[in-house]
Amino acid sequence: MQLIDGKQTAAAIRKEIAEQVDQMVARGEKRPHLVAILVGHDGGSETYVANKVKACEECGFKSTLLRHEDNITEAELLAEVQRLNNDPDVDGFIVQLPLPKHIDEEKVTHAIDPTKDVDGFHPVNVGRMTIGAPAFISATPQGIVDLIQRYNIPTAGKHAVVIGRSNIVGRPMSVLLSQKGIDCTVTLVHSRTANIKEICQQADIIVAAIGKPGFVTADMVKEGATVIDVGTTRVKDETSPRGWRLKGDVDFANVSPKCAFITPVPGGVGPMTIVSLMKNTLLAGQKAIYK
Repeated sequence: MQLIDGKQTAAAIRKEIAEQVDQMVARGEKRPHLVAILVGHDGGSETYVANKVKACEECGFKSTLLRHEDNITEAELLAEVQRLNNDPDVDGFIVQLPLPKHIDEEKVTHAIDPTKDVDGFHPVNVGRMTIGAPAFISATPQGIVDLIQRYNIPTAGKHAVVIGRSNIVGRPMSVLLSQKGIDCTVTLVHSRTANIKEICQQADIIVAAIGKPGFVTADMVKEGATVIDVGTTRVKDETSPRGWRLKGDVDFANVSPKCAFITPVPGGVGPMTIVSLMKNTLLAGQKAIYK
């Protein structure tokens, strides 16, 4: 069993990005500029955005964090989005989710200029990704693809099972795994699938993104499979200084001995999500997607 180290891989990619930024600046080009909008004080969002700001520094980007209280109106937030759409100094920006209940997340996402949508959530980018055209690809699926490729995990002709059908992970993941160059045969299962266990037993690659701690058990995984765990659920743990710990969708202790490759939680997919956002920001700064 080989552990897939997301921290190490992300660090290597950040270094590669920083080298490219140095070359851009040496040519007299501007540093890529990423803006993050944070509404309210959600603990998870605060941590995630702080990590993004730190990653920007390591990559040599300019970064700006715009904070708003959770009583901001939808109209005010949409006006902020439009301002950033029109700001030539801003190469890409994100609106950190979740948003307060009185704000329509879909309306805000759709208001972002696709050429600055480094989260890859806008329907234009989703559509372009689906047909294999250049696009900003959502960060978690792209990070998983990078891990698979950098660890030289065989994919051509392999059966990949994606567990979960969210628009952020499951659905785009199923598309990416089926595309030319990766060439998996893909099955997507979800909470309404009747025979998940039997389907998973056939899988060469399992991507677990269903948000249920320990959902994937050893009897669902065949010998020599690759298992990618996207789950990050906080569970109570009185032995931890924080009072909780992160638990993945995979029963790691019992599944890992059967695997050829497996990601841990934490330290697997998580670091790759942030570095994939950095890759999109670099592409935005280079005008490499929308020329």
